[in-house]
Amino acid sequence: MPSPEVDQRSPGRRAQDERIAAEPQKAPLALPPDALASPLESHLGRRRRPVALAGVVENGVVRPIDPAVKLPEHTRVIIVTSEQI
Repeated sequence: MPSPEVDQRSPGRRAQDERIAAEPQKAPLALPPDALASPLESHLGRRRRPVALAGVVENGVVRPIDPAVKLPEHTRVIIVTSEQI
Protein backbone atom coordinates (compact mmCIF):
# COMPACT_ATOMS: atom_id res chain seq x y z
CA MET A 1 0.00 0.00 0.00
CA PRO A 2 1.50 3.36 -0.99
CA SER A 3 2.15 5.84 1.77
CA PRO A 4 -0.06 8.97 1.78
CA GLU A 5 1.51 12.08 0.31
CA VAL A 6 1.95 15.32 2.23
CA ASP A 7 -0.89 17.78 1.58
CA GLN A 8 0.76 20.67 -0.27
CA ARG A 9 -2.39 22.73 -0.82
CA SER A 10 -2.52 26.28 0.51
CA PRO A 11 -4.88 26.89 3.45
CA GLY A 12 -7.25 28.83 1.18
CA ARG A 13 -7.35 26.02 -1.37
CA ARG A 14 -7.84 23.42 1.37
CA ALA A 15 -10.79 25.42 2.78
CA GLN A 16 -12.30 25.77 -0.70
CA ASP A 17 -11.97 22.02 -1.31
CA GLU A 18 -13.63 21.26 2.02
CA ARG A 19 -16.47 23.70 1.25
CA ILE A 20 -17.06 22.12 -2.16
CA ALA A 21 -16.99 18.60 -0.68
CA ALA A 22 -19.55 19.63 1.97
CA GLU A 23 -22.07 20.87 -0.62
CA PRO A 24 -25.07 18.58 -1.13
CA GLN A 25 -24.95 16.39 -4.21
CA LYS A 26 -27.09 17.42 -7.15
CA ALA A 27 -30.15 15.39 -7.98
CA PRO A 28 -29.94 13.13 -11.04
CA LEU A 29 -31.39 14.48 -14.28
CA ALA A 30 -35.07 13.89 -14.84
CA LEU A 31 -34.89 11.95 -18.10
CA PRO A 32 -37.87 10.29 -19.75
CA PRO A 33 -37.94 6.51 -19.30
CA ASP A 34 -37.48 5.92 -23.03
CA ALA A 35 -34.35 8.09 -23.30
CA LEU A 36 -31.51 6.37 -25.14
CA ALA A 37 -28.03 6.22 -23.69
CA SER A 38 -25.22 7.65 -25.79
CA PRO A 39 -21.46 7.62 -25.30
CA LEU A 40 -19.76 10.71 -23.91
CA GLU A 41 -17.85 11.22 -27.16
CA SER A 42 -21.11 12.02 -28.97
CA HIS A 43 -21.55 15.09 -26.73
CA LEU A 44 -18.03 16.40 -27.30
CA GLY A 45 -18.46 17.28 -30.96
CA ARG A 46 -16.44 16.32 -33.97
CA ARG A 47 -12.69 16.04 -33.52
CA ARG A 48 -10.61 17.97 -36.00
CA ARG A 49 -7.13 17.05 -37.09
CA PRO A 50 -4.43 19.57 -37.91
CA VAL A 51 -3.88 20.24 -41.60
CA ALA A 52 -0.81 21.83 -43.21
CA LEU A 53 -1.56 24.31 -46.02
CA ALA A 54 0.64 26.53 -48.16
CA GLY A 55 -0.39 30.16 -48.13
CA VAL A 56 0.65 33.74 -48.72
CA VAL A 57 0.28 36.87 -46.65
CA GLU A 58 -1.41 39.79 -48.37
CA ASN A 59 -1.98 43.02 -46.44
CA GLY A 60 -1.59 41.16 -43.15
CA VAL A 61 -4.16 38.48 -44.06
CA VAL A 62 -3.13 34.86 -44.59
CA ARG A 63 -4.66 33.38 -47.74
CA PRO A 64 -4.29 29.72 -48.76
CA ILE A 65 -2.69 29.33 -52.19
CA ASP A 66 -5.18 26.65 -53.24
CA PRO A 67 -8.53 28.43 -53.86
CA ALA A 68 -10.42 25.16 -53.34
CA VAL A 69 -9.44 25.12 -49.64
CA LYS A 70 -12.26 26.35 -47.41
CA LEU A 71 -11.61 26.74 -43.68
CA PRO A 72 -14.44 26.85 -41.14
CA GLU A 73 -15.21 30.19 -39.52
CA HIS A 74 -13.00 30.98 -36.49
CA THR A 75 -10.44 28.33 -37.43
CA ARG A 76 -7.25 28.47 -35.41
CA VAL A 77 -4.09 28.63 -37.49
CA ILE A 78 -0.36 28.46 -36.83
CA ILE A 79 1.77 30.51 -39.19
CA VAL A 80 5.24 29.17 -40.03
CA THR A 81 7.53 31.43 -42.00
CA SER A 82 10.55 30.50 -44.07
CA GLU A 83 12.20 33.93 -43.75
CA GLN A 84 13.05 36.06 -40.77
CA ILE A 85 10.65 38.91 -40.12
